[in-house]
Amino acid sequence: MIAVLALALTFAAADQESINAARDLYASAAYEDALAMLNRVPDASRPPDEARAVSQYRAFCLLALGRNAEAERAIETMITRDPTYQPPAGDMSPRVRSAFVEVRRRIMPGIIQQTYAQAKSAYDRKEFEIAAAGFGHVLEVMSDPELAALFGQPPLADLRTLAGGFRDLSVSAATPPPLPVAPPAPAAAPVAPAVVQPPRIYNSTDAGVTPPQVIRQELPGYVGPMLMAKQGAIEVTIDETGSVVLARVRQSVAVQYDAQALKAAQNWKYIPATVDGKPVKFRKLVQVTVKPK
Repeated sequence: MIAVLALALTFAAADQESINAARDLYASAAYEDALAMLNRVPDASRPPDEARAVSQYRAFCLLALGRNAEAERAIETMITRDPTYQPPAGDMSPRVRSAFVEVRRRIMPGIIQQTYAQAKSAYDRKEFEIAAAGFGHVLEVMSDPELAALFGQPPLADLRTLAGGFRDLSVSAATPPPLPVAPPAPAAAPVAPAVVQPPRIYNSTDAGVTPPQVIRQELPGYVGPMLMAKQGAIEVTIDETGSVVLARVRQSVAVQYDAQALKAAQNWKYIPATVDGKPVKFRKLVQVTVKPK
């Protein structure tokens, strides 16, 4: 095993040296030599980062040699493997960057539609965690500013709206339900002690209760792009002092925003609800509406 590991490390080091040498040849405009060296690095031996470097410089060399069709196929393979990949700006001339942008503009609609379809199938199968990741990947790919004009028109603009909605639904559905409360252990003594009932928690449907009055109930601003208003809801339990002792999301706005809203809810303050003039606990549903700026 040690011998096999040493041999593998030796091959990996040799591959890295070949990649570095090819990069130097490309920098010195020896495109044919660089391309020949890259073609000798075996695919099976490369980790993902090195594989991307080999594919990137292979495309660079092909473009420099005027073999545009082969270069576009190489770029297409790279983008299909990782639709979010962007080569470093310092490594590309305007002509090379233009080639990458054109290939992305040509193949990205198909990639996005395929990824959305796979995520929707996972959602229909109730595999909500997989679906949430897929819809999130669609939204990440569509955040590319170089293709904003392409993504801002139907049908891709509509697809982005659908992906955002299904992503939020998937995240909400994937949230595990609260753990069941274990029943109390039976008393060993023949006479059970008196059971102390927890304070009753009132809500807006109870008769004779005066609801709490808001003293402080601010929500954080929404950070990020938004095409349309979003609705959500947070349920809070307010104790006899008017402080929030429990807050949870009843309807999600967005995963990141939900976490910020729950944190803010911990600092909300109220005049407590009362029954016959005495403060009581109260469960309140707060509607959340986030609108585009």
